[in-house]
Amino acid sequence: MAEPRADENAQSGAVRLTREEMEAAALDGRQVAGALDRATALRVLRNGELTLVGRLLSASNATFFALVEEPGQAGRPGIAASCVYKPIRGERPLTDFPDGTLACREVAAHAVSEASGWSLIPPTVMRDGPFGRGMAQLWMEVDESVEVTEIVGDDVPALRRIALLDAVLNNADRKGGHLLPLPDGRILGVDNGLCFAVEPKLRTVLWRWRGQPLDDDEVAVLARLREGLGSDLGEQLRELLEPAEIRATVRRLDALLAQRRFPLPDPNRPVVPWPPF
Repeated sequence: MAEPRADENAQSGAVRLTREEMEAAALDGRQVAGALDRATALRVLRNGELTLVGRLLSASNATFFALVEEPGQAGRPGIAASCVYKPIRGERPLTDFPDGTLACREVAAHAVSEASGWSLIPPTVMRDGPFGRGMAQLWMEVDESVEVTEIVGDDVPALRRIALLDAVLNNADRKGGHLLPLPDGRILGVDNGLCFAVEPKLRTVLWRWRGQPLDDDEVAVLARLREGLGSDLGEQLRELLEPAEIRATVRRLDALLAQRRFPLPDPNRPVVPWPPF
């Protein structure tokens, strides 16, 4: 007998939960869908019915726990998944980023992550929801035994990749709390709304590799991203960012490819977000 796919396992588990059990699981920080492959997760996030379960009060912008539910069809069971929903209308105005653009920046960051082949950001889409258009991102269960404060200074390959991705994205807010260690050993980056500014704004806790040479695989990924900005990736970003922001991303990639090193902190501006964790 063929081994069931991850989404089939998730479906069979989800349909056994009552609505009350799903809401309780989501509020408890659990992914009610279990394991979902990325293609299935993106489909469910885009097409499923999104309902709110609760609000993440510690977030600076309106951020909601939600359930997204795709009905069964053509013999395929329905899927319910936990997600995070950030409506554009709930974004707090900032002095250094245009109003109402953070959700687009999160989706654009996910597009770059996917184009890199590293999949460092949870599945993320732009869609309509109860409070209007916004970002929906698959909720990820974390490994509570991992202390992020203890690993950010270590030579962890997953963190090195996030550090390089952040240099491409010009991430102005890579706090320790925005790093999610997963039970399978992966580490993902979330809260990527403060990215893609035209002027240099890189602020991060991941300076461990500052100035270090890039390896051949990293250079190949950067070259693939640079090429993608002239084709499919560029088309995706044009729906989400201003032309000047895409041109600035091209310049950052060109500089990284020319120098073949991780960037150095700028001595003339703050380079660590506050609070860092």
